[in-house]
Order: sequence, then structure tokens, then C-alpha cells
Amino acid sequence: MTRQALIIVDVQNDFLPGGSLAAPHGDEIIPVINKLLDKNRDKKLFSLIIATQDWHPENHESFKTLWPVHCVQHSHGAELAQNLNHSKIDKIIHKGQNPEIDSYSAFFDNNHQQKTELDEYLKKNDITDVYILGLVTDYCVKFSVLDAISLGYKTYLIEDGCRGVNLKPGDDQKAIDEMKNQGAVIIQSSSLLKTRI
Repeated sequence: MTRQALIIVDVQNDFLPGGSLAAPHGDEIIPVINKLLDKNRDKKLFSLIIATQDWHPENHESFKTLWPVHCVQHSHGAELAQNLNHSKIDKIIHKGQNPEIDSYSAFFDNNHQQKTELDEYLKKNDITDVYILGLVTDYCVKFSVLDAISLGYKTYLIEDGCRGVNLKPGDDQKAIDEMKNQGAVIIQSSSLLKTRI
């Protein structure tokens, strides 16, 4: 039996316009997500709604090298976007808590040494298919999708529910191509919104 989960990746203030590591137009995905959450009344579209949060300690190693300070635990920047419909979220998964290593993926740290609780939570709830969207396409979304595929989930990327940070122009499209090549099914939210439930 197929059971589906929606995974909302890192829709946090620091990744939105005005945040310290903003994805251009990142706020445009919030209405897309909220429409899906509204469509999911009575759990007929998704059995579970999960959100992830980058949840870094103040001394996180990546702040010294690659990224500006962002999503520090308990800060305003780490909070989920205020206009995201929080009431429909069943579970929040924190990632990136180890100060020594980053964790782009919702499932593992970047060295695949430690897992978050996400895989165990999905398996405990008999989830077979995951639908992933959020911020940002070229990092946390991409690595979450690739890890979901490697863990055996049928994995869908909801393309219009993502935005990239694009450190290099076109990084977001390269990421989408890589996800597709590894087995992700690329869809638009409209195909889910048309589903009869």
C-alpha cells in the first residue's frame, strides 16, 4: 500500500528575502505549499506533513568558511516562515546541529556519519513515497532528494515549490537535472492540486 509524505525543506526566515542567506524569490513558494496543505484535509493527499529546520549552534564550522551566519538555534532567522501554515505540520526535523559538520540533507549529515530521525520516522509510519519541496533547490533540497532515493523511497520533486540560491548562475537547474538523472520524478504542484480526493 502506498503512503505518501510531504517534506517541506528549510522554509525559514534566513533563507527568505531579508534573511542572511536568502534565496531570491524564496517567499514565492509559500503560497504553493499552503495550497497543498489546504488540499490535504482529512489526510487524503499526504499521510504526513514534515518540515525541516536548519538548526545550527552559534559556533557552526560552516560560518567560518562557506556561509554567512544563518539559522542559529532559537533565533528569529531559524524560525519557520510566519505565513507558512504551521498548524498542518505533523513533525519538525532539526538538522545541522553538529558544530563540526554541515547537514544539507534532511536525512544525513554531509559525511553520512549520522542520521537525523527522519528516515526512522517515515518507516515507523509506513511511508513509501515522499514529495519534497522547499529551500534551496541546489543544496538542501537536492541532497534530501538524493538521499531519499538512496534510502528506497519513491521520490518526487515539486519543482514550483522550490527556489535556488544560485551561487553560480544555473545551479538550480543543474540540481534538478541531477535529481532527475538519479531517479526523482519532477512534477508541478498543479498536478497534485488536480488530484480528486
